[in-house]
Amino acid sequence: MLRGLATVSFWADDLEAAKEWYVELLGTEPYFERPGNGQPAAYYEFRIGDYQAELGLIDRRYAPPGAPATPGGAVVHWHVDDVQATLDRLLSMGATPYTPLTEYGPGFVTASVADPFGNVLGIMYNRHYLEILGR
Repeated sequence: MLRGLATVSFWADDLEAAKEWYVELLGTEPYFERPGNGQPAAYYEFRIGDYQAELGLIDRRYAPPGAPATPGGAVVHWHVDDVQATLDRLLSMGATPYTPLTEYGPGFVTASVADPFGNVLGIMYNRHYLEILGR
């Protein structure tokens, strides 16, 4: 049924600022823009990580009616090699703490932040992720 993460979508009131923030964080430009061709962008998409997952940034004017503008809901955790170093970098870039760095046992560490645009960004070291990646 569920075959894999396809796209994680984040909303932003200032889409251009969000794009620049994520370009700095990810070290890459978005590979897709909509509408583009001289028109203001409404959507940017990045391919990131070991499995080239999609991270989409969407102008908040396209959010569903009643969608909250504050952090909350599901937390998607992205695997990182060093949770503390990544957390420190995110905080230095203007993100705010959402959940603290927590160890859940050997090989499982998580934390999350709210990006400057109100989206929750989870980070995790997960030894099972590395086992699957190594297969």
